[in-house]
Amino acid sequence: RMGYRIGIDVGGTFTDFVLARPDGSISFTKTASTPSDQSDGVMRGIADLAEAEGLDTGGLLGHTDQIVHGTTTGDNILIEMNGAVTGLITTMGNRDQIEFRRGWKENIWDPAYPPPVPIAPRRRRIDIPERLDSDGTVLTPLDDEAVRGAARKLKLKGADSIAVTFLFSYVNPTHELRARELILEEHPEAHVSLSHEVMPAAPEFERTSTTLVNAYIEPLIRRYLETLTCKLHDAGFAHDLLVMLSNGGVMTTEYVARKAVSIIGSGPAGGVTGACYIADAAGIADFIAVDMGGTSYDVCLVRGGRPAVKSFWNWRHRYLIGLPSIDVQAIGAGGGSIAKVVAGALQVGPESAGAEPGPICYDRGGSSPTVTDANLVLGYLNPGALADGKLKLRAEGVKEAIEEQVGRPLGLDATAAAYGTFRIVNANMTHAIRRASSEQGYDPKDFTLVAYGGNGAVHAGVQAREMGIAKVIVPKAAPAFSALGVLISDRLVEDTRSYIVGVAEADLDRVNTLLADMEEAAGTELGALGGGDVDFARFANMRYPGQQFDLSVPLPAGTVVRADLEGASEAFHRLHEESHTYAQRDQAPIISSLRLRATLPGGKVALPEASPAEGPPTPKLHRPAYFQDGYVDTPVYDGPSLGAGTRVEGPAIIEEPFTTIVVWPRDTAEVDRWGNYVITIG
Repeated sequence: RMGYRIGIDVGGTFTDFVLARPDGSISFTKTASTPSDQSDGVMRGIADLAEAEGLDTGGLLGHTDQIVHGTTTGDNILIEMNGAVTGLITTMGNRDQIEFRRGWKENIWDPAYPPPVPIAPRRRRIDIPERLDSDGTVLTPLDDEAVRGAARKLKLKGADSIAVTFLFSYVNPTHELRARELILEEHPEAHVSLSHEVMPAAPEFERTSTTLVNAYIEPLIRRYLETLTCKLHDAGFAHDLLVMLSNGGVMTTEYVARKAVSIIGSGPAGGVTGACYIADAAGIADFIAVDMGGTSYDVCLVRGGRPAVKSFWNWRHRYLIGLPSIDVQAIGAGGGSIAKVVAGALQVGPESAGAEPGPICYDRGGSSPTVTDANLVLGYLNPGALADGKLKLRAEGVKEAIEEQVGRPLGLDATAAAYGTFRIVNANMTHAIRRASSEQGYDPKDFTLVAYGGNGAVHAGVQAREMGIAKVIVPKAAPAFSALGVLISDRLVEDTRSYIVGVAEADLDRVNTLLADMEEAAGTELGALGGGDVDFARFANMRYPGQQFDLSVPLPAGTVVRADLEGASEAFHRLHEESHTYAQRDQAPIISSLRLRATLPGGKVALPEASPAEGPPTPKLHRPAYFQDGYVDTPVYDGPSLGAGTRVEGPAIIEEPFTTIVVWPRDTAEVDRWGNYVITIG
């Protein structure tokens, strides 16, 4: 029988854990993240899980069959821009393509808005003679000596990671493969990222940007995963570590080491996967998933039980990553978001106090007031401790700091300053929800709000009311939701083969050969993980002539025939009309590439059912909490003691071990059969 399974999600402030026991039951824990070395926080949390099971770390890991890890290491490298010293070798004439960025500027209203910090400054970008045409035919042979000279120059400039992006290498990779051989002969210690392996598709800027990001983060990602893997194996874990990808799947550390860019933005993907699992159990197909942690606020629109996957224009930390990714929009709004007065106006975030030093109330040296500090002053949080008592809070000096740094410059007392902080962070988050839904043509009031993360349930009721949303679900596992999602995610490989051709002119033999090649490669990759049949989903990426970006339409299994491509054309017209409000049926679309999504089902967990309620709930205490016009003596309930069917009328506060649910006046919270809180907005 299967042993223990552990899901881990490393956030900016906390690292969350879920333990699935052999009998199918689950438990959660949370520990402070350790930004200097995330593996320290991971091992500390595993020790806590073991202690709760009455085992030592070795005893737990020796009986653990699977560990799945979601990490923000890649994102942190891009946020702090402290990756490897990186060089670029590219086709003659393409040296500056990465600077042009397709003309994209994040703030078009600010002529002085600075460009992103370059991953490879111009002095470390070298173009060399070589050229293929769009069919992969060699027009200019690769200049071996030019590649050797470029490798020597980059070695002298300290580059320990080199990206290689040649035109049309995704059609014919021979020049890139030869370039790697030459680079390693001249610079054996270098990490080499080839564009046809990282992103085997056009367009050129997207491929160059994606390959550069991969080269920039890969040495550090590889080092981190090797460090963590060694610690786990030394402690008794005998299997491969699995890592969360941004497309919603998980793969081995070996796969991630080759394609490190695939984990950028993977943290929120686990939460969305968990939200889909919970919502499906509750019979909800259309919802907005929101994750408010300590540092960021993530929003994802889910329709029909499946989150949207974005295949293009994925800007992450000012660099474009051209790989499929769950469409999560993130802003700097979390419990650690710092409140300050700028030019006479109150600003909350995006700067965060993070895990170290954290909010003032964490008593770790933080001196800037944060959203968590404001929530403490407003009475929403337990003034004694958070995180099941593991995080002791200090109320002393918090109110005074808010009054001095926020209130006094605005002519407000501490309470008004704290409530202003609360309202502004709510407005920022509500705007993010509206943007995520309206950009896809939907009204948020037609969706349920699924709120998780340690802070999500404090704010969700206010946000729902502002947007006209009628129902909020706060999962029982809300604070460790991403860890749950990571644990149940499918093993997943996505592959793309470029083939630019009009639908009517497509060579069916070539289409079927490309699909078969991808299925064979993906099947081999997933087959090594064992267990179950691999499911293949095939797609054609299509566009109208003259368009820059594609829409993905499904292709059937088996041999593709002409009628299948004609059906895909009609599906493309319908999808284009749904996405952009018009279709041009008099124009035959163009196939730009073929895409494969191969999945091996992940291990699901049985959601524990809550015991039935044994009568009306009794508050464990009352404390003053601020609701719009002033403090109200508010009942506080012990969450774990509330059985299925319990109804709590607002205003009220429900304290779970790792999260707090604020039930606002006129709202009602009811505990469902799985212990989730279903809040009806009055």
